[in-house]
Parts: sequence; C-alpha cells; structure tokens
Amino acid sequence: MKMLTGTDIAPDTSTQVRRVGRPILKVEHLSREFGGVLAIGDLSFTVAAGDIHSIIGPNGAGKTTLFNLVTGVYKPSGGRVLFDGADVSGMAPYKLAARGMSRTFQNLQIFFNMTALENVMVGRHLHLNTRLLPALFRFPSLVRKDREARDRAARLMADVGLSRYVDADAAAMPYGALKRLEIARALASEPKLLLLDEPAAGLNATESREIDEVIKTVAAGGITVILVEHDMKMVMGISHRITALNHGRKLAEGTPEEVATNPEVVAAYLGAAP
Repeated sequence: MKMLTGTDIAPDTSTQVRRVGRPILKVEHLSREFGGVLAIGDLSFTVAAGDIHSIIGPNGAGKTTLFNLVTGVYKPSGGRVLFDGADVSGMAPYKLAARGMSRTFQNLQIFFNMTALENVMVGRHLHLNTRLLPALFRFPSLVRKDREARDRAARLMADVGLSRYVDADAAAMPYGALKRLEIARALASEPKLLLLDEPAAGLNATESREIDEVIKTVAAGGITVILVEHDMKMVMGISHRITALNHGRKLAEGTPEEVATNPEVVAAYLGAAP
C-alpha cells in the first residue's frame, strides 16, 4: 500500500449525507485463528441499512479475512455474524446469497470464456428455473425467464456504465471495465447487502472515479455497501461510517471525520507516534 498523506485521509464532507437505518449486519465478538495465529480478535461493529460502511487498515490488518468470515468462506473461531436479524455465522456462501448477501473479490473472478452479458447473467441463477425437465423441453415460462434475465443483465451493465460492452467477450475488456462488470454480476442476484473487496485496486484515477460513482449509485438505490479499499480519498469521500482495523482488532470506528482525526488511525497509516 502506498504511503498516505494527511490529504489522503482527510474526509470530503461535501459529499457525505449521514442516513441512519436499522441494523442490517452485526458482527459480535468475532474471532478467527489460523494455526494458533489470531487473524481477527474480539471484533464487534454494526452496519446500518442503506449506508456505505468502509473497513480500512494497513496491509495485514485482517480486512479480507473479515469479509471471508462475514460471507461464509471461513467459519469463525468465536463470536457470531447476524444478517438481517438472523445468526448466519459460518453459513455457506450460496445460502447467504439466497438471503440477500453478495460480494466481489480482491482478485478478478471473471469467466473469460463467456461474453460480458453472460457473466452478469450468471449472477441471476438464483432467480432462474434450473430444473432439468423445463430445460430439456424449453417450456415457454423458462424461455420468458431467460429473456428477462438477459434484459435485466443488460440494464445492470448500463447502470455501471458498460452499455458498449454488452456484446463484447469478457476477455477483450479493459481491466477497469472488468471491475465494474464484477459489480454488475454481484448486483444481478438482487442483494440487500453488497460487499466490495478493493474495487479500485489497480485502477487509474479516472477508473477510480467511475467506481466511486457506481458505489454511490448502488447505495442511493437502497443497497447497503460494505467496502474494503486502500484508496483513502474514495473511502473518505463516500463513506457514512468507517471501521478501522489493525492486527485483526478494531482500532477506531465512527464518521469519516472522527476516524480521520483519530491519533491511533493516523499512527497506523503514517507511522507516527499515537
């Protein structure tokens, strides 16, 4: 991660509107050990519905491990995760997807042997009829649903600024467009909660601004967003609340203004004495 400056972590108060919604996600005393090493330790925080809630911290702070615990990739060693009021600790990812949780990954997970539109349609599988008999005989209801899925995928691509790539092969798309394609595919499952793991990683300034606008549009549409991102200008500009981690534990939590001026957060990022 690049060295940050005071300007990087200063919040952009002109773009933030704090909205207080009901809790959609609660992490309670969550912990995870790997071979005796504590990756996440006694971590608790709450995400309000409709918010953009960012998770920040230096490399190795436990951000992606936290995402993997919330989304069922890992089972917690202790504590629990509550989603929409239900305990979903260690629940399989496909079951969480059916409940309304979707995510992207730090590294691209694109099907390069498919078109861009087909990639997004993969995200609609929970809403399609996958039974063998209707598929064999191409029942009219199945044909109609497939057509609706294709139309929905095209609209989602337009929503993230990818209209011109609807007929493109995914392998032919630039990296920045592929990042937005992953978000469109995650949105295709119609989630209540969208977790984005470093969506701006590897992007230039223009591409980062495009991702910034996509995230704000998603949240404005009523979908809660949890964001892990090293681009502090983006984080401070779009977040309603921020949880800062260090060595798997909560370092600070609050509004962008509160977190940006927290001495321990400044020390963790800038190497200054707290």
